[in-house]
Amino acid sequence: MNQPATILRTGRKFDQVLEGARDVFMADGFEGASVDDIARAAGVSKATLYSYFPDKRLLFMEVARHECDRQACATVDLIETSCSPQQVLLVAARHILNVILSDFGQKMFRICVAEAERFPDLGRQFYESGPMVIRARIREYLELATARGELRIEDFDLAADQLAELCKADLFPRLMFNIDTDFNEADRERVTKGAVDTFLARYGV
Repeated sequence: MNQPATILRTGRKFDQVLEGARDVFMADGFEGASVDDIARAAGVSKATLYSYFPDKRLLFMEVARHECDRQACATVDLIETSCSPQQVLLVAARHILNVILSDFGQKMFRICVAEAERFPDLGRQFYESGPMVIRARIREYLELATARGELRIEDFDLAADQLAELCKADLFPRLMFNIDTDFNEADRERVTKGAVDTFLARYGV
């Protein structure tokens, strides 16, 4: 479901609504989050909340889009760099893993999976506003590096997806099954370096 074009996405109260909704969604999930709780957390009336978002799904997706945009702004520009593929891919892998292991990333994943049958658009729209954006940036870099003779790739979409999946090794399932909830820098570097080494063993020149 697309958001109405009339939604005004600026102003102090709009920011309050997003912040309050983010806190409530992350704490209670999509189904458990009530409009009353969101309005209370945001410090606005229900009328104000509904004036921005007449549908809770629209609010959820705006929270997801806003957070994904914020994370995207923190990424290093992979395309314009003159570093080696190993250096660039390490930056990309660290970013992917940080997003996956972030409190926001894991809770959004759980919410989208939990609501997949009743509200399939939630997962699809979150995927398009977050993971697909990162995937597109990685694909652009892989195409450039291949054109420069630094990598040897035919299926760029598959290669971009494979890099992301390699970054999920070990830590992601342990987090999702609540086996471990905190990972140190050595844990993260072990996974990202292993992901990049494996990727370059397949696609390096």
